[in-house]
Amino acid sequence: MSDRAQSHVVGVVVLLGLTAIAMGGLTATIGTIVDEQTASADANRVASDLDSALRPVETTGYRAGEVSFASGSLGVEQRELRVLDSSGVVATIQTDALVFEAQQRRVAAVAGAIVRGHGESTWLATTPPITSGDGVLVVGAQKLNGTGSVGGSGGVTTTLSTNVSHDRRLLGDGEYRVAIETATPGAFEQYADARGHDVTVTDIDGDGVPSALIEYDGTRTAYLVVHDMRLEVGDG
Repeated sequence: MSDRAQSHVVGVVVLLGLTAIAMGGLTATIGTIVDEQTASADANRVASDLDSALRPVETTGYRAGEVSFASGSLGVEQRELRVLDSSGVVATIQTDALVFEAQQRRVAAVAGAIVRGHGESTWLATTPPITSGDGVLVVGAQKLNGTGSVGGSGGVTTTLSTNVSHDRRLLGDGEYRVAIETATPGAFEQYADARGHDVTVTDIDGDGVPSALIEYDGTRTAYLVVHDMRLEVGDG
């Protein structure tokens, strides 16, 4: 075989090798894009499903709703909400959070709010049931009181069952702050800033999970309304 023929064969082999590498990279890129699109669609669906299934303020008694996603995990994580006055903590409620995670996407129902996350970015899809104005502060606390978890791939549908009751208590007059414990405090910082409230992020109990500490200026008459959900995450 001539040198020219050998060079031609080598060139074809190299070209085929480069083509295979390029195709492999393209396949991996397409796979990543598909996974990201699936996770995004799942997060959108889960946020909507959680908002529909968990209605702490509007519901009394039994309620059930379904949550569906292609792949990921959904389970209860320990969280707390605290109300503080000038003397310190006057009420602590173990609200917990129902958290969905898939890829870099995260959705959490915590303290009556729905929190979305993508990588380092977080935002509120729905706001917590806290009302302030005219010298009054009403703090709604969604207490999940929940059990169960579910996860997998290839399509998951599970039932969220709740049996909701409400307890309202008068906290009295004072200058109040509300601390919402959450893995995504940035979303609640944005919420407070948009309403003109001072907010700081601090780990109140030293458990490694920060709280968004929102300050409500001036003396107010405060009420705490606990919405006990008694949540069960079913098997689908």
